[in-house]
Amino acid sequence: MRMLALYSIKGGVGKTASSVNLAAQAARAGNRVLLWDLDPQAATSFYLRTKPKVRGGVEKLVKGKADLDKVIRNTQVDNLDVLPAALASRDMDNLLAKRGNSHLRQILKPVRKDYDLVILDCPPSLSHLSENIFSSVDALLVPVVPTTLSMRTLEQLRDFLDEQELPCTFWPFITLADRRRKLHVEMIDEMQNGWPLMLSTVIPAASAVERMGLERAPLHAFAPRTTASRNYQALWNEISQRLQ
Repeated sequence: MRMLALYSIKGGVGKTASSVNLAAQAARAGNRVLLWDLDPQAATSFYLRTKPKVRGGVEKLVKGKADLDKVIRNTQVDNLDVLPAALASRDMDNLLAKRGNSHLRQILKPVRKDYDLVILDCPPSLSHLSENIFSSVDALLVPVVPTTLSMRTLEQLRDFLDEQELPCTFWPFITLADRRRKLHVEMIDEMQNGWPLMLSTVIPAASAVERMGLERAPLHAFAPRTTASRNYQALWNEISQRLQ
């Protein structure tokens, strides 16, 4: 069971949309996928038409006493299940402070044979939760908007991982790009040249992505021919090749 996390210190970078679309593309490719919504705002759960509730409670889940068959929900996408978030998910940070590294992977141990891939949609913070994410996953997928501030947060993440001596692989990729803007074009070139592990596929700023909140579905379900949908498919193909 491979684990990936959509993570960024900065909010508003397309993290949740990327989580949902990449999970859906991985499922379409034949993988058994679990998307774990770790953000108390529960946007991923909302997009996938899932009630924002952790059955049995977050504390029971962290302690490994939850019945995962009841916590995990099916979605309208074949091969894709979701472990939803709720407002109570904000307590997970304090609960994980009392646990060891890689505990998120330990929580999923009872279902590790049921899934080929787990994707974590993470809140934008540096915390006990994020440090547990870093030690649990095979790689971080870090969405970066082609702006100076977003680039700065990527550098901060790199510096934090180095300072804490956390051997966590991270693969940045560009989101919300508008090639009509000179700054975006210049930043895309700079980022792709300056970060050797950056994924090459660029996700554009697109109205179709904004419509996900209305459609409550991944792009391929309602706008499969859009550039954004095709690029998410290409991005998943690129990630899949790296995982192999």
